[in-house]
Amino acid sequence: MFETTVRNAVLRLARPETRWLSSGWSGGFTDANAAYNISVPEGFERTDLDAYIDERRTEARFDRSGPTLLTGVDLRHARGARCGSVEAVVTAGISNPAALPIDSNIGTESLADAVDEGPNVGTVNIILGTSHALDDGSLATLLSVAVEAKTATLLAETGFPGTTTDAVIAACDPSGEEETFAGSGTSIGAAARACVRDAVQASLRSRYATRTIPSSVEEAEYGVTTTVQSETFRP
Repeated sequence: MFETTVRNAVLRLARPETRWLSSGWSGGFTDANAAYNISVPEGFERTDLDAYIDERRTEARFDRSGPTLLTGVDLRHARGARCGSVEAVVTAGISNPAALPIDSNIGTESLADAVDEGPNVGTVNIILGTSHALDDGSLATLLSVAVEAKTATLLAETGFPGTTTDAVIAACDPSGEEETFAGSGTSIGAAARACVRDAVQASLRSRYATRTIPSSVEEAEYGVTTTVQSETFRP
């Protein structure tokens, strides 16, 4: 699906005439020849993100613009997976977990038992695509399938459903064989779930080979726990 290149801490996934949908910075639908995942340095505080992305892309000698995600995870921990018509590339870090307790009397538990000692805030960034053609609604469905698979995998591996900065870019080939649906019950959706699961697991294994995942928000460098309560109603 993608021609993948890493240079100067910038990961480019190139593919001509591709349709993208990004949940990240300056997101939405766009047609472009590439998408990016950029690793930012420790202490990153820039707010002029469009200018910063252009600078980093220029420094890395990538001349194609496209949707871009930012991460505190070193790109040596990026991992990809392929299945059928789908390919995914993931960077995963859990320095800034976002816990969502379902019962206020039950704490968030995880498989790890110590604090992450990494220098950068982590995030889970996913870029995935299919060689099939999807309409905008089905491309949005594919993005939601990736988020669901990420959440299920992180809960199983870390006890957290995500981090405060997770983002996904989903892509398709407008000139490919048309598919009407991309949900979990389709071959595209099943392949996307498998790719995201396996790539997230592989990236976590790489980043936490010599460090440990935080066992709670309190033990993490950063993170939040959602404690507000909503009022439910019957429509």
